[in-house]
Amino acid sequence: MNTESGIVQELQNRFSEISITSQETRDGVPTVWVPGEKAPDVLRFLKTEADKPYPMLYDLTGIDERVRTDRGDRPDSDFTVLYHLLSFQRNEDIRIKVALKGDFPSLDSAVDIWPSANWYEREVWDMFGISFEGHPHLRRILMPPTWQGHPLRKEHPARATEMGSFSLPDEKEEAEQEALQFRPDDWGMKTHREDSDFLFLNLGPQHPGTHGLLRVILELDGEEIVDSVIDIGYHHRGAEKMGERQSWHTFIPYTDRVDYLGGVMNNLAYVLSVEKLAGIEVPDRVKVIRIMMAEFFRIASHLVWYGTFAQDLGAMSPVFYMFSDRERIFDIVEAVCGGRMHPSWFRIGGVSQDLPNGWDMLVKNYVSYLPPRLAEYDKMVMQNSIFKARTQGIGSFTLDEAIDWGVTGPGLRACGMDWDLRKKRPYSGYDQFEFDIPTATHGDCYDRAIVRIEEMRQSLRLIEQCMKNMPDGPYKSDHVLTTPPLKAHTMHDIETLITHFLGVSWGPVIPSGEASVAIEATKGNNGYYLVSDGSTMPYRVRIRTPSFPHLQIVPRISRGFMIPDLLAILGSIDYVLADVDR
Repeated sequence: MNTESGIVQELQNRFSEISITSQETRDGVPTVWVPGEKAPDVLRFLKTEADKPYPMLYDLTGIDERVRTDRGDRPDSDFTVLYHLLSFQRNEDIRIKVALKGDFPSLDSAVDIWPSANWYEREVWDMFGISFEGHPHLRRILMPPTWQGHPLRKEHPARATEMGSFSLPDEKEEAEQEALQFRPDDWGMKTHREDSDFLFLNLGPQHPGTHGLLRVILELDGEEIVDSVIDIGYHHRGAEKMGERQSWHTFIPYTDRVDYLGGVMNNLAYVLSVEKLAGIEVPDRVKVIRIMMAEFFRIASHLVWYGTFAQDLGAMSPVFYMFSDRERIFDIVEAVCGGRMHPSWFRIGGVSQDLPNGWDMLVKNYVSYLPPRLAEYDKMVMQNSIFKARTQGIGSFTLDEAIDWGVTGPGLRACGMDWDLRKKRPYSGYDQFEFDIPTATHGDCYDRAIVRIEEMRQSLRLIEQCMKNMPDGPYKSDHVLTTPPLKAHTMHDIETLITHFLGVSWGPVIPSGEASVAIEATKGNNGYYLVSDGSTMPYRVRIRTPSFPHLQIVPRISRGFMIPDLLAILGSIDYVLADVDR
């Protein structure tokens, strides 16, 4: 990275009175360290004043640096807060890092710069114990309110066996129940209004319209939604913490369970990031196989969304038809991968095995099968007058609002912006394929549906091109860090067999550094930010999921509507709660 040019030079010129140091990274993303007291000024400059600004807060997270051994020339810190910003005009990212000292440090909040910083800062406090001064409501977001400790700190146990036995005496159960009570005053809500039919209502956490454990506390005036609070964390399983105790290889199956409808799409973001760290270039055959399987899972995920969205609005038949179409995809996935919903099939440097005999006929049959089914669903759902009345003009947001809240994927494209990482930052060979980026204009529930449905047709185009143009060659790279290595490399002599054994059992030793690769996943931009200290396990695994920021915007776009409209809004967003909570 040339640290004397571009945005780094622009920052150094604008803030010449402070020390702004740059850091080399494996992915080449401009990365700079700034003093904590100047962080808000730097962030505001990048959002609003810089030439071709960075309007989106793409991610915000922390790192516990206290036991790291590969510090190099980076600033001395106990903790690091990292802001990942995105510029659409530059088609470029920047990372802003703040070094913090002390056991429980603090930093000024960025909520007044980006509203989406609200949940991210709560997560950093929840996981690391880092406070954000000026945050409107800094409290637990993923962990239970009574949880002791901050799980992503290095001293926090990673396994249940390290935490002692679980018991719940009566007084503890009472305390847990008390902690779950919603207190409107804590959130700045009024508890009484004159001349209004005013009440609070819990929607969930057990409700069919929330598609999982999600609690929405509604402030109602009659049936109109005045305000709402989203309560998440019920599906939190410590996915990022698990990444710190798994090898680079054995963490792959855990990724399938993040967006559990996305299958190998989850593997792809992870292995691309590891390969960026390791400097692995995969063969063309691997790239095309990955694209084909990822697009199958895009269609499978969208079919689940399509059927359940229609069901949420009262149409019962479509979900049965669409789940049947999804099962046909899983038949192909099973023939290729051996598994169906969570095949964990991608590998560092390749895929698990080569395509089986007859795979092309299975793919060809499906590519010709689905288009007439989608045309029938258009008549059944999208042209239905009731469906239109329930979705058009409901839950809309503007393009500027979408960017401010960190919306990506179909939600962003429904506002008219053709931002798709497969086109803007082609990975895995997408630049060799012909496909269009569907967009819409109104940013409402109906337009989000239009975009996803057309995406399925574009995915079919991609799959057909993969089928007709599948390259010959190996299904794994011959790079030394490919895991597991090609079989021919493992049976040569005892040394290569030992290397194979250690690579699978202990995991490959990934060079020290950091990298992230983002992909256009089923629900938006998904990425893994990985930090290696040169060992067989990641030092830090950060999973940037699209569902987390998308759900945060719900109170904003549901205000003034009614409860049935809220269910339409929730359905149109297409979130997965495991993707939210990780």
